[in-house]
Amino acid sequence: MAHERNAEIELRLLIEAIYLKYSYDFRDYSGASVKRRVAHALRQFELKTISALQERVLHDPSAFMQLLQFLTIPVSEMFRDPGHFLAIRQEVVPLLKTYPSLKIWIAGCSTGEEVYSMAILLREEGLLERTIIYATDINPTSLEKAKQGIFSMENIRGYNENYLKAGGKRLFSDYYTAAYDYAIFDKSLRENVTFADHSLATDSVFSETQLISCRNVLIYFNKKLQDRAFGLFHESLCHRGFLVLGSKETLEFSGYKDQFEPLVKQERIYRKS
Repeated sequence: MAHERNAEIELRLLIEAIYLKYSYDFRDYSGASVKRRVAHALRQFELKTISALQERVLHDPSAFMQLLQFLTIPVSEMFRDPGHFLAIRQEVVPLLKTYPSLKIWIAGCSTGEEVYSMAILLREEGLLERTIIYATDINPTSLEKAKQGIFSMENIRGYNENYLKAGGKRLFSDYYTAAYDYAIFDKSLRENVTFADHSLATDSVFSETQLISCRNVLIYFNKKLQDRAFGLFHESLCHRGFLVLGSKETLEFSGYKDQFEPLVKQERIYRKS
């Protein structure tokens, strides 16, 4: 019991130290998730205690950047949950076409799979050229990978299957060039994309948007931080704008439940009331 109590204290001190030193705020992330990720980091750093990890990251910024990769484990795929993208194509796109120009915010964009999926969908629907996409994340390493648009060919077969199920209208291979063991996606897909460092825990709204996609991010937040994020989304969205969440995320138990109405409830697509 004493050992577990000590570990809890050390974890809290580590998270506070990261916030004070580097301004990255994990204080309202899910406790179980942070605990699991720090335990994994300890094994990789070959350290026995969280206190030792805290000392390392406080005195070595490069060690903190290594730790950040564990705290923000990027797990994504292109056209993830194809039914979600099919619903956007069928139910949301016809309404988006009524706007003369569009701004879309992809919050927690990780290494960019969601960004390129959305860009491909918008291109096929004739909307990409009049859309600005803001792709944000707190992990600069992930953002750099997203900017490059290079993905392993090992994953492309699965991405292709997702794309077809999501209502893809062309050959998926039209959007990338294969080189060695990698797929390099067409740079025109990101010409209207602004990649930026942004934290849902500490930063504010930066633009009025017509659609916000934040998928599989809020599951790592506690209720307080989830409500903060929903507040940002509500403030950023224009009248009758769209909010899309991940398959395990919902507005049902948030303080903003009555500020949105479900458009495609099963696919977690909401519209600002």
